[in-house]
Amino acid sequence: MHTLLEHLASVVDGVRTEVGEGLRGGGMLNASDESVLAAVTLASELGRLVEAVLVEATGEIGRRSDQRERELRLTTQMGCHNVNELLQRLTRLSPATATRLQRAAKATMPRQGLDGQELPGVLPAMREALLDGFVGVDGVVAVAGPIENAAPRIGREAVLLVDEVLAAEARGEGPDGAPPACADLLRVQAHAWAAALDQDGAEPVEKQALRARGITLGAPRDGVIPIHGGLLPEVAAQLERVFDATGSPRVGGQVMFHQTDDGDAGDEQHPVPDDLRTAAQKRHDALATALFAAASSELLPTIGGAAPTLVISVRQEDLINGTGWAHADGSDLPLSTAAARHAGCAGVIQRVLLGDDGRVQKIGTEERVFNRHQRRAITLRDGGCVIPGCGVPAAWCEIHHVVEHANGGPTHTDNGVLLCWYHHRYLDHSGWRIRMVRGVPEVLAPTWIERHPRWRAVTTSRTRMLDLVRRRTRAAPE
Repeated sequence: MHTLLEHLASVVDGVRTEVGEGLRGGGMLNASDESVLAAVTLASELGRLVEAVLVEATGEIGRRSDQRERELRLTTQMGCHNVNELLQRLTRLSPATATRLQRAAKATMPRQGLDGQELPGVLPAMREALLDGFVGVDGVVAVAGPIENAAPRIGREAVLLVDEVLAAEARGEGPDGAPPACADLLRVQAHAWAAALDQDGAEPVEKQALRARGITLGAPRDGVIPIHGGLLPEVAAQLERVFDATGSPRVGGQVMFHQTDDGDAGDEQHPVPDDLRTAAQKRHDALATALFAAASSELLPTIGGAAPTLVISVRQEDLINGTGWAHADGSDLPLSTAAARHAGCAGVIQRVLLGDDGRVQKIGTEERVFNRHQRRAITLRDGGCVIPGCGVPAAWCEIHHVVEHANGGPTHTDNGVLLCWYHHRYLDHSGWRIRMVRGVPEVLAPTWIERHPRWRAVTTSRTRMLDLVRRRTRAAPE
């Protein structure tokens, strides 16, 4: 061990000197493609060997801290509550990374039997691959999770078989002759082996998953409601499909048609803008879209004889002036008047007149916004969300009053356009402007997209686009 420590110290000093001189001098910036790739390969190999030392040392720290008497534990002697804290202080790693080191050590380190004799670890072949630098912590943890879960049901012999095969895959010596497998591929293969060998394990896993499923809404923080929980695999897969369908704008190759004053299609092609939302923001907006679509489908159970309805209250003068706050049933957080306008535009409005003393003086009838016949007509005209590049289909869109309902805008096809939840909710802040010209929606791009924006009639309706193309073709000279 003394020799290993001396060698590690000399390597660290040498690497520190070479790395400092090589990188500070712009060596990577001026290197060839081959040199950059070689640097990544060599550094990763060195990193895997370093991880092998970390995993073995972590396992030994854990063993020396697993004492009945607290005073004898290594963690206690070093003034730490547990192994994870000690690792953080020694390595400057995050708690999550320290936990992964512990998991890798648990899966690979030799164990001590009841008789005091040393027994091989859970995955001895993966340990050898780790010590040889063919696999790192990520690869060991990727294999350990599925195999350890199935181990009680498939038996020790099956675990050792899978361990041998996956270690060979990590070395690039697997039966399929493939190059060394990365951590994610090892994870996929480990799950496949566990499923193949653990035919009877699906039912207990399913029961455990059913008990663990759930969603919890946290306390309001910074204007948002944190959400925590776990989804069943099929529910998560369905949600991913919703995210894929609504969160990825179609960019590159979409043509935005516009019309001239005489109704003919123009020749200019306008570039489709990129979506500046983060991936997390897109998933949030996709979930909001799905909730709207579900609530408006009339397929959900009713509450008090009506479909599940988001009820938002706001003073009329605040709504018109854009001041003050609105309130939603079921939430303690106040909402902006912009949120109230969005809800009123897409849903049902019922006006209630209260006297100064709070007495209800007048209850108006519900005004449903855009019936199904109007929606079909608007869908035929617009195709989907009218903001260029959005790509959200019509079935997932809301209908926006171009002249706001609160300002007397009519519920008429000449005043309604399809917008996705995101563009409807944040239309006032996105820079896009919409107007209606003889019953056809036109959009004006923000100046950061188009330096000299102009109003353009847009559509993704296949029928209208075909008409525009044919009209352009007939107008072209022979």
